[in-house]
Amino acid sequence: QVAELLGCIPPLLLLLLACGLDHMLFTMLSIIQQHSFVQYSFHSSHHLSIQVTGTSLMARLLRTTIGALNTSSDTQLETSNLGCLPQPQGMTRPQYLQSFLPLAVLLLLCLAQVYTHRLRRAIAAFYFPKREKSRVLYLYNKLLRQRQSFIRRQQRRIARRAQQHPDLGVALVQWCCQRWPSLRRWRRRSCLVCGAPESSHGRVCPVPTCAATFCGLCW
Repeated sequence: QVAELLGCIPPLLLLLLACGLDHMLFTMLSIIQQHSFVQYSFHSSHHLSIQVTGTSLMARLLRTTIGALNTSSDTQLETSNLGCLPQPQGMTRPQYLQSFLPLAVLLLLCLAQVYTHRLRRAIAAFYFPKREKSRVLYLYNKLLRQRQSFIRRQQRRIARRAQQHPDLGVALVQWCCQRWPSLRRWRRRSCLVCGAPESSHGRVCPVPTCAATFCGLCW
């Protein structure tokens, strides 16, 4: 189960990296959009009027011909570069949740894998009871062998430690504790087998020359 959970770490890191890059890119484009916006405003107007006075034939002809040149215009133009700027759209919270949803389902499947394996074993035991009995006996014998080998290994370890000569300071403390047993409560001791600190459930070897300390489980 731990291996499956560790296997989910690379997809999680990749997803976090992708979300971080997406947020960073959105921030950069938003800054570009805000600080690169330029708006142009153009306003122009002109009036052209030609007046021809007189009542002669030439004056009337000129008024008819040149009068078409009289124009008047008023131009006002506003434009900007908004169409050329990027239009970033950040991911919303539901979209982030949807991105992390497959990974969450994967984690749940990894956690539920133990129960599916148990269910598989129960189904197999229901249809093949003899095979299940053989499997249980094999596991039981294996645990017994491991326990026996552990006991023998710890016995050899304790024997090797007993053969080693303690330091002068340790030997002096042990001699004082043997000489005055009331000093043992001031001595900080640990289990000889597993090294756990001494507790109220610990046991002390009844042999006067030993006085080794064991925790309740190792005793």
